[in-house]
Parts: sequence; structure tokens; C-alpha cells
Amino acid sequence: MSSDPTPRPSGAAPAVADGDNRYKAVQAKLDKLGRALDDAGLGLEELVRSIRKNAKRAADAARDVDNAELDPKFVELTSNVSVALGGAGVQVKKLYETAQETADLTYETRRTHSNLYGALDDIRSNRREKTPRPGFFNR
Repeated sequence: MSSDPTPRPSGAAPAVADGDNRYKAVQAKLDKLGRALDDAGLGLEELVRSIRKNAKRAADAARDVDNAELDPKFVELTSNVSVALGGAGVQVKKLYETAQETADLTYETRRTHSNLYGALDDIRSNRREKTPRPGFFNR
């Protein structure tokens, strides 16, 4: 059946919280998080389609059970499955939209971080002399 859960290949956490706050490490973590959210969005979009298809199948089955004049409790139960799947589809769609919004915000954060700290990283990376870390002069 197409609605059976299937394991997806994935690593541990999309972005490891290792305390490495160097510019390039933060950029890499934000990029990795954004791509993980994009991948999750694709999976959720597929799940929404599958749930909707199964809800329609359940509604069709309820109609067929009713037309076959079987016990009304089976019509009601099958219809309830269709309604429950419809509700689940709505919630998964909301989750999909949230994942997409979070991915967009992640990419925006990455761009902002690059605008704020990219030039400083270039200066610090291309000098032979050690330079103070960001915030050193804020004391």
C-alpha cells in the first residue's frame, strides 16, 4: 500500500550543534539545515498527495459499501476513515508550509549572516597576522 511508512535515508541531525561558530562553519550549517528542510518539504508534499488519494479511496469504498446495502456501521466506519484522512491531509499540508517557510527563513538568515560577517571573514582569513575575534573590542 502506498501509505505505508518507508524509512528515508538521512544522517543524524541536519546541523550538528558543536559550538563551532566560525563564519564558514555557520554558513555550512545554515546551508545544510536549509537543504534538509527542502528535502523534508518534498517528502511532506508527497505524503499530502498520498493521504488525499487514500481519503478519496476510502470515500469511494464507503459509497460502494452503502450501494451494496451492507451493515450501515461499515459505511459509517469507512466514511470516518475518509474524514480522518482528510483532516490528516490538512495538518500535513500545514506542516509542509511551515517547513517551506522555515527553509526560506534559513536561506534568508544565511544571506544576512554573509552580508554581516563575510567581509570580516575575508579580512581575517587572508592575513598572516592573527586578528581579534569578533566582539573583542566590545568590552
